[in-house]
Amino acid sequence: MGGLTVLTDPVWSRRIFGTPARLTPVGVRWEDLPDVDAVVISHNHFDHLDAPTLKRLPRHTPVFVPAGLGRWFTRRRFSRVTELDWWEAAELDGVRFDFVPAHHWSKRTLLDTCRSLWGGWVLTDRSGRRVHFAGDTGYGHWFAEIGRRYPGIDLALLPIGAYDPRWWLSDVHTDPEEAVRAHQDLGARRMAPMHWATFVLSSEPVLEPLGRVRTAWERAGLRREDLWDLPVGGSRVLVP
Repeated sequence: MGGLTVLTDPVWSRRIFGTPARLTPVGVRWEDLPDVDAVVISHNHFDHLDAPTLKRLPRHTPVFVPAGLGRWFTRRRFSRVTELDWWEAAELDGVRFDFVPAHHWSKRTLLDTCRSLWGGWVLTDRSGRRVHFAGDTGYGHWFAEIGRRYPGIDLALLPIGAYDPRWWLSDVHTDPEEAVRAHQDLGARRMAPMHWATFVLSSEPVLEPLGRVRTAWERAGLRREDLWDLPVGGSRVLVP
């Protein structure tokens, strides 16, 4: 975005705490990454805040994190850490980083439940190009509010997996149909599904989220080319 390489919740580890090994290899080898200009973190769960991956980064890498999570980074000697509450923003080299609401939770130890915040990010460059990274979230009114406050979202990165059983996960993880509704609420031009077929976190079949989101997209009458259902490791250039 705007000439910056930004990682969102980077996890290059083969395993994370409490789950089997990842199902799919990392889409881009660490050695093939360009220099990383910034990292955004949505919340502190192990499948989003991966200490071994972050340890690979230079400690002067700018990191944008939810309120209450900054100390985790400063204790690991990161020197450019920005904590934000919902609706707060910071800027780096002409790119604006806005922290926006989500419906989720945080926990990393037995004693820190909801001690730090959770949310998504809206990145806007000088030309007005805008990307929304939702992190982990259930479905609700906040998507419409994000769309109202940040009109013209060019691409929404929305989670479609880890939703079954619904009685347990509906509050914190959108299912594929809800992700399509969230995309519409945001008023985004395009959607890229994420948060599926990487770690086994729930009970739905591994490939079910992708089939369901394609069906929901078609039923909503949306343009097929605006659903960026890329394979793991696939890439696409975002043009205005």
